[in-house]
Amino acid sequence: MTEHTASSCPWSERLQPSLAGAVLLLARLWVAFVFLRSGWLKLSAWDSTLYLFEFEYRVPLLPWQWAAYVGTATELLLPLLLVAGLFTRPVALLLFGFNIMAVVSYPTLWAGGFYDHQLWGWMLLTLVVWGGGPLALDRWRLERGRRQG
Repeated sequence: MTEHTASSCPWSERLQPSLAGAVLLLARLWVAFVFLRSGWLKLSAWDSTLYLFEFEYRVPLLPWQWAAYVGTATELLLPLLLVAGLFTRPVALLLFGFNIMAVVSYPTLWAGGFYDHQLWGWMLLTLVVWGGGPLALDRWRLERGRRQG
C-alpha cells in the first residue's frame, strides 16, 4: 500500500474542511435569523406577546410574565452570539433547550407537526457537537488563549 499525499488526495477530501466550515456557518446564521425574527416580533407586539404568554403558552416553572421577558431576551441576545460564533457550544445548547421548551409550552404545535423546530434542533445539536467552525470567533479566542498560555 502507498501513502496518500496531499497531491494524490481526492479533491473532495481537500475541499471537505472548507465545506464543513461553510455548513456550520450556514447553520449558525439560519438558526440565529429564526430566533432573532421571533424575538423582534415579540418585542414589536409586546401586548400580544403578554397575552400569548398569559393565555396560550404553558411555560412550566416560570410565571407567565417572567417567561415573556426571559423568552424575548433569549431570542434577541443569544442569536447575536451565535452569529459571531462566540461561545457557540453553550449558546447552541441553551437555544436547543429553549427550542424544546417552546414545543412543550405550545401544544398547538403538536397537532400540526413541528418540523421547523425539529430542523432547528438538529442544527443546534450539530453546533453543540462540532462547534462554530473555522469562521467563528471561538476559533480566534481559543488560538489566542493557546498563544498566551
